[in-house]
Amino acid sequence: MAHYVDSEVGRLSTVMLHRPGPELARLTPRNNDSLLFDGIPWVGRAQEEHDAFAAALRDHGVEVLYLGQLLAETLNEAAARDELIASVLDDRRLGDSLRDRVGEYLADQDPQRLADVLQAGLAHEEMKPGPGGLVYRMMDRHDFVIDPLPNLLFTRDSSVWVRDHVAVTSLAMPARGRETTLTHAIYRYHPRFAGTPLLFSPDLEHVEGGDVLMLAPGVLAVGVGERTTPAGAERLARRVFTAGLAHTILAVPIAQERATMHLDTVCTMVDVDAVVMYPNIANTLQAWTVSAGPEGEPAVQDPRPFLEAAAEAMGIDRLRVIDTGLDPVTAEREQWDDGNNTLAIAPRLCVAYERNIETNAQLERAGIEVVRISGSELGSGRGGPRCMSCPISREGGR
Repeated sequence: MAHYVDSEVGRLSTVMLHRPGPELARLTPRNNDSLLFDGIPWVGRAQEEHDAFAAALRDHGVEVLYLGQLLAETLNEAAARDELIASVLDDRRLGDSLRDRVGEYLADQDPQRLADVLQAGLAHEEMKPGPGGLVYRMMDRHDFVIDPLPNLLFTRDSSVWVRDHVAVTSLAMPARGRETTLTHAIYRYHPRFAGTPLLFSPDLEHVEGGDVLMLAPGVLAVGVGERTTPAGAERLARRVFTAGLAHTILAVPIAQERATMHLDTVCTMVDVDAVVMYPNIANTLQAWTVSAGPEGEPAVQDPRPFLEAAAEAMGIDRLRVIDTGLDPVTAEREQWDDGNNTLAIAPRLCVAYERNIETNAQLERAGIEVVRISGSELGSGRGGPRCMSCPISREGGR
């Protein structure tokens, strides 16, 4: 089955989502910060909101795949099962006695139950009877033997498609590191993705999918900041150029702050020549233009304004900018509430959180149709519709 993405706005055909589940119920005031959530979501309402998001995509002809289902199907493959169990056991916190017991526990699970544990984690109290050994006996009853992965909700970050290749990313935050072991296994062992060329892998320098924007066929923008490192951007550029997948990559520094953790928290595309962008940075955002030099060595130009560099690389006169909000206060509030984090279903058609009233009005005044969804609970992990989706197939964006 062909999978192909060469733009941010080509009509969306297939997308991978993750319906929030028991892993969100693992969040407490004791661990939500370390697990990268700003609050404790109401799980049932988050599921309702996510179901409405998926329904809105299906209503526009999009095939929705679920990461959890793909994972369970992948675990029917013995090699995938062995690899993912081994990745869990490769944790220095466990010690020998607990590692052996966890290995036995995981080996006894059927594919669906094993998938559930790999996503939601395993609590101390869930191992009955409890194993011996010092590590287990010294754990608090509320500790996790296997940590949960609540950020699986944000499928954008753990993989990104560049044409017919998939880059399984290298996530920077310890709480998210195990996510890519799951996506890596899915793309390598699930029958649907058989033969898909892998462009990147979790053992390389840090790159996260929320920092990668496919501005046009052959043109990528890569944010460099809290999550994606300059070395990660350079490694991705080398691999993209070697595979002949793009001619230009724009390396775009962004502030290393929680509010601007990824490039797509301040800028997303809504048309072939238009972005919705946080006005506080629109005129100051810079880009290093990187192209394939002799013998594949990346050639780097001096920095210049992002909007100017992007338009030139895309072969257009200018990149239209639609501002977040109407005034500085509203812009800051709606940027924090993921007003910039839209998902394009097609040119001039995007999904956005309904609460960003002024930004959505700005989009509509610019000729962009907005499909509004609720995100009062989904947004507690600092992500909007783009963060929660990994496009796997799009039609041509022009």
